[in-house]
Amino acid sequence: MTAEPEQDEKAERLRALLGTRSVVLVGMMGAGKSSVGKRLARRLALPFADADTEIEQAAGMTIPEIFALRGEPAFRDGEKKVIARLLETGPMVLATGGGAYMNADTRAAIAANGICVWLKAELDVLLRRVRRRDDRPLLKNDPEGTLARLIDQRYPVYAGADLTVVSHDVPQEVMVDTVIEALIGHLAVPVSGDET
Repeated sequence: MTAEPEQDEKAERLRALLGTRSVVLVGMMGAGKSSVGKRLARRLALPFADADTEIEQAAGMTIPEIFALRGEPAFRDGEKKVIARLLETGPMVLATGGGAYMNADTRAAIAANGICVWLKAELDVLLRRVRRRDDRPLLKNDPEGTLARLIDQRYPVYAGADLTVVSHDVPQEVMVDTVIEALIGHLAVPVSGDET
């Protein structure tokens, strides 16, 4: 399916507004960062990277294996390094793991090299989505209670993102359009004193 000409114009405008900055998607597991990110990257003709996939390749093992063998602190340290490295390679669409944005160094790297978009989803939406997969180490026991606790911890930090887009059950292309429009609206705001 090809994009409408108007959509292509929006994508071109957004690419110009981004310059060398990356679009970095943050949010809870199940918010749609990877699925929306892949489509967004295709629309913008930018590379796509999934931080979790990159971490697994760097470690030579899966995230559940890293958690089991090395523990969450070692995973978070590797995650911070991988995201910093990816952000230095130039403009891309980067989907981060749910806990990545909790690290102050990672937030600083994102702020320096990208525009951060929080894909915000309600608990019921997240639960429906994460139940489709069984490879999430933090959700092995009591997924609903764990997600609720993580939301309480993470949402105040995620709120520091440059913009927030509500992730709900609509076709992925609709989410991509919503993200593109939100980014253009954020980036195209004239600087005070600018006549344009």
